[in-house]
Amino acid sequence: MAIVELVMPKMGESIMEATVLKWLKQPGDTVLMDEPVLEIATDKVDSEVPSTAAGVMEEVFFNVNDVVPVGTVIARIRTGAEEVKPAATPSPELPAGKSVSAPAVAPHIPEPVPAPVKQPEIVQELLQQNRPVQNTAGRFYSPLVLNIAASEGVGMQELETIPGTGNEGRVTKKDILQYVQDKKNGKTVSPTTQPAPAASAPAISSQSAVSTQPLTVSGNTEIIEMDRMRRLIADHMVRSKHTSPHVTSFTEADVTSLVQWREKVKKEFEKREGTKITFTPIFIEAIVKCIKKFPLINSSLDGDRIIVKKDINIGMATALPTGNLIVPVIKNADQLNLVGLSKQVNGLADAARNGKLKADDTQGGTFTMTNVGTFGSLMGTPIINQPQVAILAVGAIKKRPVVVETEAGDSIAIRHMMYLSMSYDHRIIDGSLGATFLTAVAKELENFNPEREV
Repeated sequence: MAIVELVMPKMGESIMEATVLKWLKQPGDTVLMDEPVLEIATDKVDSEVPSTAAGVMEEVFFNVNDVVPVGTVIARIRTGAEEVKPAATPSPELPAGKSVSAPAVAPHIPEPVPAPVKQPEIVQELLQQNRPVQNTAGRFYSPLVLNIAASEGVGMQELETIPGTGNEGRVTKKDILQYVQDKKNGKTVSPTTQPAPAASAPAISSQSAVSTQPLTVSGNTEIIEMDRMRRLIADHMVRSKHTSPHVTSFTEADVTSLVQWREKVKKEFEKREGTKITFTPIFIEAIVKCIKKFPLINSSLDGDRIIVKKDINIGMATALPTGNLIVPVIKNADQLNLVGLSKQVNGLADAARNGKLKADDTQGGTFTMTNVGTFGSLMGTPIINQPQVAILAVGAIKKRPVVVETEAGDSIAIRHMMYLSMSYDHRIIDGSLGATFLTAVAKELENFNPEREV
């Protein structure tokens, strides 16, 4: 018989680790090829890891809630084939020039590490174990995070001060890299030299706006624990507000021609294409056209560098049955016609609602649109989806009496009106550009051709 090693798969360009949510198979259980073995979670999406062989589960190396780097062996499966030498364990993907050896034995959680004296050396020692490490406060660090910390001279005491955005506040690769970058730019002071806050100004934590003081609960109340996704959403929203100075601009659009056109073609469209045509792909099409005119809207900020994205990948905020939100991404939206956009929008929305999204489906977004009108809101002030620099919200379409200008003079008519709002990062997008872009989107929708062929 042979032993096949199951490794933590790579689930997206920027995802370097995942959290074990649930083992679906235990040692001794029969496993079929491609049968789900465990459920995992990243900062973006939950997914299942399928078996790469058929046989019997020999052993598992991690417990529920353990954070595991990509490429690490997580289980072994005994097959009925002739004994062969197992392939070398792939090591986690690391920054250029860095490497770490794969574990020779099943990983385990070591005893709490005592407070170190020579911090970088202690980090190096922990790193050599190539397994998740728990500090004295019960906080875990993956080998990848320890590797980066050691290479950048970040000691364990300093590492413990870094706000974590991962599961249960764990420090991720993105957190440690951002900390190192901020430190180089003079934005972060190491704990050994950090000045005490002035007596007249209370210190403000950058981790979370939520008070750490215990809350006194009285009266007729119900306490509901946040689920994992809600905690991630809360952390992302707070971090976005701490990161980007938000400015929101508003405008309105007369979308009467658009509404009438959709009403006219929707039955024929669904019969011919096998999918419904909603307003969302039409909105996305207008946004894409305007991004091409104003490419700075499609960018991100890295320190003092503005990175303008050539790919136009539009994220669309989607409500889940639980009430939580997720943002699947339509890749290369500028290369799709309205039929292609409709199929992408409906396919991703269905996958989100049914829990079938893949990790890559939520990666790589460069601009986000959210439809607050779906739930009846006229307008909203959306929070930027980091590291993007803008997010556009469309409100409910309502019939209203408005003044219509014609060559024969002004008149009052009943029109389909919609408010649009856009929040943008004022570090990059000035008010003039933000308002101009938003107005351009509104004009694109107003000038929709009612005689258009699909």
